[in-house]
Amino acid sequence: MSSNDNDRLVRRLGILAAALALAAVFAGSPYAAQHGQIDVAALAHAVAHEDDHVDAIELAGWIKDRRSDLRVIDVRSREEYDSYHVPTAEHVLLDALATTPFRAGETIVVYSEGGAHAAQAWVFLRARGYDKVFFLRGGLYEWLDQVMSPGLSANAPAKDSAAFKPIAELSRYFGGVPQARAEGPSSTSSLVLKVRRRGC
Repeated sequence: MSSNDNDRLVRRLGILAAALALAAVFAGSPYAAQHGQIDVAALAHAVAHEDDHVDAIELAGWIKDRRSDLRVIDVRSREEYDSYHVPTAEHVLLDALATTPFRAGETIVVYSEGGAHAAQAWVFLRARGYDKVFFLRGGLYEWLDQVMSPGLSANAPAKDSAAFKPIAELSRYFGGVPQARAEGPSSTSSLVLKVRRRGC
């Protein structure tokens, strides 16, 4: 396992632990019975099957396609949001999610800087009964890396170069700058093969 894979695994396990700890707190709380329900088994299943998040390329495609049911929520501070945010995102503080109205059937994607607060927001919204909720896996950093400045090794195999073309087009759509990198593997080329479309 490479150090990048190991880092990703540690980060995912940390987010999972935080989300499940939060879920456990709500599961035993009388407050939860009045204001929300958490099915810990359903949450654990969603996390285990990676149905709890989207990646930046997938979210960019949803935004570009102007999905009418999509609602993107930025849970960072107002200053961070004002400095830069994902196109179409609206600003909602984490503690305001309990009272923010959402329509039934909306696909909600929450994001934060690196992902931890967004994972917590995912738990809050699932507790409120919303099923089509995702968090942006790597947060705003992933958006900046994979959408705004994706890269492909200059000596990448032809199949990776072909798979990178739609990512480069998507990047340009959002004002990004796709880059050819002189050496090393592409941070995006392995992602190209893993992008999974959800039918929600």
